[in-house]
Amino acid sequence: MLSKDPDAVLERLRPLALALPETAERLSHGSPGFYIEQGKFFAYFSHNHHGDGDTAVCVKTSGKDEQDMLIEAAPEIYSWPAYIGPSGWIAIDLGGEVDWALVEARLLSSYRLIAPRRLSHI
Repeated sequence: MLSKDPDAVLERLRPLALALPETAERLSHGSPGFYIEQGKFFAYFSHNHHGDGDTAVCVKTSGKDEQDMLIEAAPEIYSWPAYIGPSGWIAIDLGGEVDWALVEARLLSSYRLIAPRRLSHI
């Protein structure tokens, strides 16, 4: 089982995000964010954001319908992230047992939603 240590969780998340073409990492509002080098973010790591006690990765969805469906289907995994939820983002809980294949799939889906056309086929 992966430690709940946020540094260990980030070390597991980072290579999944950076394995996608033309991606990089930089801080965004004090937390690691992953973006396509043209500047658009596709994932944000969050730990104890504004004292919420949660460790999560936020990824882009196609919009409110997909967000609602994910939260309804698996509320133990997905949640509405503060501030960025209205812009189509969903939080995936990384604080307990993590299905890393699911995280990898959601990272790819998020990447495809914001990637330029030449990269969106990945």
